[in-house]
Amino acid sequence: MNINSITRCVLYIDPGTGSMLFTILMALLGTAFYSLRLFFSKLRFHLNSGKVDQQDFEPDLVIFSDDKRYWSIFEPLCAELNRRGQAVTYLTASEDDPALSANYEHMEAEFLGQGNQVYARLNILKAKLLLATTPGLDVYQWKRSQGIKCYVHILHAASEVTLYRMFGLDYYDAVMLSGLFQLQDIRALEELRHLPAKDLRVVGIPYMDAMKKRLQEAAALPPGPRTILLAPSWGKNAILSVYGGRIIERLLATGWKIIVRPHPQSFLNEKEMLDDLMSKYPASEQLEWNRDVDNFEVLRRADLLISDFSGVIFDFALVYDKPVLYTEPDFDLSVYDAWWLKTPLWTTSALPRLGLALTEDKLDQLEELIEDLLEQPRFAAGRDEVRQECWVYPGEAAVRSVDFLLEKLEEVKQAEARELLAQKEKPAKLRIVGKERKTTSGRK
Repeated sequence: MNINSITRCVLYIDPGTGSMLFTILMALLGTAFYSLRLFFSKLRFHLNSGKVDQQDFEPDLVIFSDDKRYWSIFEPLCAELNRRGQAVTYLTASEDDPALSANYEHMEAEFLGQGNQVYARLNILKAKLLLATTPGLDVYQWKRSQGIKCYVHILHAASEVTLYRMFGLDYYDAVMLSGLFQLQDIRALEELRHLPAKDLRVVGIPYMDAMKKRLQEAAALPPGPRTILLAPSWGKNAILSVYGGRIIERLLATGWKIIVRPHPQSFLNEKEMLDDLMSKYPASEQLEWNRDVDNFEVLRRADLLISDFSGVIFDFALVYDKPVLYTEPDFDLSVYDAWWLKTPLWTTSALPRLGLALTEDKLDQLEELIEDLLEQPRFAAGRDEVRQECWVYPGEAAVRSVDFLLEKLEEVKQAEARELLAQKEKPAKLRIVGKERKTTSGRK
């Protein structure tokens, strides 16, 4: 055979498919790795921790928070559960989580530890129901525990569920939503991936209800200078990564009060960039670097928000009823659930109704864009439209959410009761069958 005559075949995989395959491969490798580590974690836990008895306790309802900043998501639910006398175990991965000092009679809060300690505990936890706002259950190190009967997810922003990393909600049993577009996206993913249907319930947004009530009850702010809040997300497509110090310089040139509030994750993953920016543009009477755990006051003080694909856009526009300047969400979808769907992102239709887009060619006109947004009330109607789509049942979300949680809890209890009854009946049936066999044998 002439080797030179052999036809060469070239396999081409488009970037999107390649990224998806890489994500799936990493998920499989991660599963194998963390399964081994989980085995040794369980072994160490039972041999060395001395907390085996604690693991035998099975609470009805557990809330898991992977960061203290999510206390605002869970607090309205904790308050409503406490009002109804429902016991709650609150587990947090933050040592300074406000939940640890919350004064709720029927809630016990506990610091889980950090890093792998958290997942070593969660992966062998026992509870009838666990509520979390953390995506990625059963994808990487956080595994479904055999001791937990039902996992429920609650969103922490009034936007896409498909902007979670791939497979973010696939292995939850139930999800509480704030708009019908979220429900439609989850159902589409379930069909594409041949997943069992989750129990989906549109309940509203508890934390936004609480924020609005708090705003209505707050005292009026004293007169102050015009204040612009720059609150980006994090990552290579976020505002500070794309524009760097240029946008801060343009804002300072306006003479207005400027507040920069980086995403908490930036201080972990983009520390070098932030250190450089904070060194070049130190805090002053005009410039404030804000790291408040609770963003209520900083949002209240601002006249206008500049952000990107952060959920804070919806908090600011819909709760505080103020305009936003946003960068268009032009980022790689291949690692997100949205990549699987052919429909456009809901956010891309919502943002133009809330404010104006900031692009590279308009950076020099930043002051004019802000003036236009603040002086022209034309986006008020757009904010009303977006509210109706992503914030259903305003003022009712905590009650509806707790109704759903207790409904799921009752389902678990009834299923356990049926299983227990079946186990009790099984030996009785065996005894009856045994007697019948003896009787038949005696007759012979």
